[in-house]
Amino acid sequence: MSASAVPAASAAELGAADRAPFATGPCPGGAEEEEEEDGDEALLGGGGPRAWTPQEKLLHEARLKAKAKRRLRRTSSRDSARESLSEGAEPGAEPGSPKGKAHDRKSRMGKGRGLPKKGGAGGKGVWGAPGVVYGYQEPDARDPNYDEVAQGDTVYATVVPELEEGELEKNVQPMVLEYFEHGDTSEVMELLRGLNLGSRKHAVPSLAVALALEGKASHRELTSRLLSDLVGRVVTAEDIAWAFDKMLRDLPDLILDTPEAPQMLGQFIARAVADHALPLDFLERYKGRVDCEHARAALDRAAVLLRIKRDVNRLDNVWGVGGGQRPVKHLIKEMNLLLREYLLSGEVAEAEHCLRELEVPHFHHELVYEALLMVLEGSGEAPVTMMVTLLKVLWETGLVTLDQMNRGFQRVYEELGDISLDVPQAQGVLERLVERCFEAGVITRALRDACPARGRKRFVSEGDGGQIKQ
Repeated sequence: MSASAVPAASAAELGAADRAPFATGPCPGGAEEEEEEDGDEALLGGGGPRAWTPQEKLLHEARLKAKAKRRLRRTSSRDSARESLSEGAEPGAEPGSPKGKAHDRKSRMGKGRGLPKKGGAGGKGVWGAPGVVYGYQEPDARDPNYDEVAQGDTVYATVVPELEEGELEKNVQPMVLEYFEHGDTSEVMELLRGLNLGSRKHAVPSLAVALALEGKASHRELTSRLLSDLVGRVVTAEDIAWAFDKMLRDLPDLILDTPEAPQMLGQFIARAVADHALPLDFLERYKGRVDCEHARAALDRAAVLLRIKRDVNRLDNVWGVGGGQRPVKHLIKEMNLLLREYLLSGEVAEAEHCLRELEVPHFHHELVYEALLMVLEGSGEAPVTMMVTLLKVLWETGLVTLDQMNRGFQRVYEELGDISLDVPQAQGVLERLVERCFEAGVITRALRDACPARGRKRFVSEGDGGQIKQ
């Protein structure tokens, strides 16, 4: 064989070998291996080993790598198919396809037995292993997916927190002050039921009595009624006993604002015992155990009132009768007494104080009427001057309103004819009094002009015998 023929044959074999490993058509693995072995023998030649060119070496290495990859791929596909058939699972995607590898659930960490993770119960959208039945679990309210609507019948209740000491005073004080205006105990009880007083129920009677001590007699009467109505509905008798016990200890501070606090507190205690708002043995608890002189004075006052009224179930008049509840005759008598004391003493401030204590602003026209009538029935200029001064002070302080002042004067105008029968000079005295009141600014010009004028005497003409006709 010539030297020129060897390279030509080698070139033909290399061209066939280059096309064989990268052929596009399907080819069984055994045939590919046989062709590769034939190619290797052709490269080696029948005459024994010879030196390879660099191109031949690269070609041989590429063949070896491709052969190894094919063997590995065939081995892995056979093992996976065998495992799936042994477990009875349905055949999945093509073993060698990329789609099958993406959904393969075997561990690729190189550890374990190659089984699916978590026994096939893990992964996104998986609710556990097939065939597993879970038992009932109590719902957890802290679970983000917890739905209270789906838990069956739900009972809703309004929870009101217990009031602190400062909040209690802020809520109860306006109730008591408003109660002093309308006097409806049922409304106060409804408002108190809406508050969670808790262990501070005794603070309600204590606050009500403290406000009444600074108020008027009518306020104290209303407070006593409130305590009587609250027992058994909002507070207990022991709560009220606790409140009075606290106030007895606080008497040294209470007398700084209300010097009469010991006597008033004693009257509150006596009224509460008589109304069964306090236990009957309340006073017995303090016998020989009181060191404060003010508390002792209050308890002594209560004991005296209870002894005096031992045959009476209720001490209804311990605070007197309220202004609007007093009989009209009693109010007229009180106003007459007030005016007579003023004419004797001349103290305008005391008269004003007594009128305020009556608490009948709607009946002040009676005072004006009685004052005018007292001047008409009197004598001298002193009563006129004193009454004008009193009416002026009452008008300037606003204690007697314009309407009450006008009604008092108009009543005198209407009854002047009957008054003149008993007091002939009443017409002249009234004219002077009205004029001075107008000058002092007590009455208006219209009210002064409304005063009845004295009947004018008329001389008749001749022929009447010269007689004067009235």
